[in-house]
Amino acid sequence: MAEVTESLVRSALSTVKTPEGVSLAASQALTGVVVTNGKIYLSINVDAQQAKLWEPTRQAAENAVKALEGVTSALVALTAEHKASVAPANPPPSRAAEIPGVKSVIAVASGKGGVGKSTLSMNLSLALSALGLKVGLLDVDIYGPSLPRLAGLHQKPETENDRLMIPPEKFGLQLMSIGFLVEEDTPMIWRGPMVMTAITQMLREVKWGPLDVLVVDMPPGTGDAQLTMAQQVNLAGAVVVSTPQDMALIDARRGVAMFEKVNVPILGVVENMAYFVCPKCGERSDIFGHGGAHAEADKLGVPFLGEIPLHMKIRELSDAGTPVMVAAPESEQAAAYLRVAEGVKAALEKAAGIARPAPRIVMEQ
Repeated sequence: MAEVTESLVRSALSTVKTPEGVSLAASQALTGVVVTNGKIYLSINVDAQQAKLWEPTRQAAENAVKALEGVTSALVALTAEHKASVAPANPPPSRAAEIPGVKSVIAVASGKGGVGKSTLSMNLSLALSALGLKVGLLDVDIYGPSLPRLAGLHQKPETENDRLMIPPEKFGLQLMSIGFLVEEDTPMIWRGPMVMTAITQMLREVKWGPLDVLVVDMPPGTGDAQLTMAQQVNLAGAVVVSTPQDMALIDARRGVAMFEKVNVPILGVVENMAYFVCPKCGERSDIFGHGGAHAEADKLGVPFLGEIPLHMKIRELSDAGTPVMVAAPESEQAAAYLRVAEGVKAALEKAAGIARPAPRIVMEQ
């Protein structure tokens, strides 16, 4: 099989015409070309008002590089820059477009990394499924996708009509992650606009449903991914994950504040790695302190959904691709996730039918 190089990709793109009639390969709109093991990632950056005009070019570019020998997949991101503008004093309420086949979308977020958010997202999804809901799980951490390892699944999604991706299913969940499209050790060297477009495509160009809940495992922090989700999706709410120590709580506080500023309801706070029980002697140790997330939730006036212990079984089963909710559904650890899921389900039922205006965010260039 011939090796796919950037030179070959650019040569193929020279046959693709832009709306101005020039070669895409020679156009300044082509801002990124990444070639990794037969997988192609392109970024076309245009003014937001011209995005629809450029969509045929994006599709033609995708078809052109897919036709190259040795190419296994291609993702062409059409990124649009909005001109900064002054918001009116009383902007009219708006509502982000719904995702076909999905009733509710919730975000699982953390202010910082290393708090076990992805493991919680997987087991929360499984616990919601155990409560009788049809659930999907979307991993939008482009730089560090965890879902393939957590699910023990490494297959590329099939496509329908060369457009919609069919989400792989496992454990009764519909799953999607950029990790299904790239090798596990492949670094994603993407700028913000490419990340935002990739997230939008995984939301809009996947054949979800029918689902009661789509759980979105967010990357840590309060950056591009969070803003994209707030703008693109009418989120039913957010679950904020923290560990008990002060440093994590400071970042969790920022996460709660960020969602509140973009009009996303806080479904609750979860304290992860809340305590450790020695498997030999049964002695409990509060390694990272205890109760900090509960106290912070009370201070912020948001629900506290529960605490998850720090336990070897959770880590071992997650690494093996068999989450504790699947491998040990009767365990105390699984019961902890079920309690959190019950709180989330109750919050969703309470909020059902309540309209929420989508945030209006102005990005300065």
